[in-house]
Amino acid sequence: MILFDRHPNVLVSLPDGRTGHNLPVHPADPSSPDRPPRRPRYRGRNPRRFEERYKERDPDRYPDTVARVLASGKTPAGTHRPVLVAEVLAALAPRPGEVAADATLGFGGHAVALLPLLQPGGRLVALDADPRELARTEARLRAGGWGEELLAVRRSNFAGLPKVLASLGLDAVDLVLADLGVSSMQLDDPARGFTHKADGPLDMRMNPDRGQPASALLASLSESRLAALLRDNADEPHAEAIARAVVAARLAGPIATTRQLAAAVDAALAALPPRERDELGDSSHARVFQALRMEVNEERTALETFLRSLPGALRPGGRVAVISFHSGEDRLVKKAFRDGLREGVWARISPDPVRASGEEQRANPRSRPAKLRWAVRA
Repeated sequence: MILFDRHPNVLVSLPDGRTGHNLPVHPADPSSPDRPPRRPRYRGRNPRRFEERYKERDPDRYPDTVARVLASGKTPAGTHRPVLVAEVLAALAPRPGEVAADATLGFGGHAVALLPLLQPGGRLVALDADPRELARTEARLRAGGWGEELLAVRRSNFAGLPKVLASLGLDAVDLVLADLGVSSMQLDDPARGFTHKADGPLDMRMNPDRGQPASALLASLSESRLAALLRDNADEPHAEAIARAVVAARLAGPIATTRQLAAAVDAALAALPPRERDELGDSSHARVFQALRMEVNEERTALETFLRSLPGALRPGGRVAVISFHSGEDRLVKKAFRDGLREGVWARISPDPVRASGEEQRANPRSRPAKLRWAVRA
C-alpha cells in the first residue's frame, strides 16, 4: 500500500512492504541523501579546536560571532588582523598613480588599505610564498573588484621581488611593504604545525610542497647546532638545556608532532625554580617554534637577500616599510638601513622602530612584538 505524505510530491512506503516498491525517503529522515549535513559540534560553551570554529571561519554567515571574537581582543580563526596599518600608510604615503609592492600578502589586510589610495592609475604587486593562503586571499580580493590591471598576485618568497617585477615589465616600484610575521591563519591551523598550542604534524613549511618539514630538520640537527639555532634565531636563554632535552627525547623515537616537541621543552625547563618557570610562561616554547620555523623556511637568508636587492627595486624617492617581530630580524633591517644611509643609498630612515599603540596592543595582542622601520630611496 502506498500513501501520499502531506508534503506534496513525497511518497512514503508502509513498513509492511506490501507494495514491493523502493520509494523515496521522507526528507526529514536523517538517512536521506538530500538532508544537509549536520554542522560540527563542540564540547562546552565555546569551541576550542580550530576545526570547531566554523562560525569564525564563515564571517559572511555569522557576523555577530566574528564581532564578539574581535571585541574580546582575539583574532577569529582562519583570519588575520594586520598590524600597524595606520603607521604603514604614514610611512609609505601612497599616492594615486603609484605602483606598490606588498612582498608578503598574507590575508591581504595591508593590501586592502593600500589599493584605494593608489587609484586612479595605480597598481599593487602582491607576493606570498604560501600557495594555500595565497589562493584564498586572491579570491577574496578579486571578489572585491580588484582585477589584474590593478592587482597582480604572484606566488613568490619576498626575496624574489626583483624577479617578479621583471616578469611584469617593471624595473622598479614606488613603494614596498614587507611584513615578516607569520599570519594568524597559519599559526592557528594545527595541520600547519606552526604552534605549540595545538597538536599537529611538526611541519612549519610556508610552502608545503617544497623543502623538508621541521620534523626532518629536527632529526638531523646535532645538539650544538640546535642550541646555536635557538640562540641565533630566537635569543632563547635556555638554548643548551632545550637542545639537550630534544636530543634525549629523540632516543625514544622521532619527534613528529608539535606536542612531542613541546613536551621536550617542558622537560628542559622542569629543572628551573618554580618562580622562574612561572615567569617564563610559554615564551620558551614560542621561541623554539619560531627558531625552527625560520630555519625550515630559510627566512634569515631570504631577508638578507631581500634587503640587498631592495634599493634596486625602488625608484628614486621610493619608500619602504618593513615590519619585523623579533630582535634578530629587526637587527638585520636596522643595520641594512643604517649602512645604506651612510653610503647614500637611502635619503632618510626611521630613527627608531615604530611600535603598535597601546590601544592596538590591547585590541590585538599579536601586535605587541611588531617593529616597523622605514626608509626613503635617495
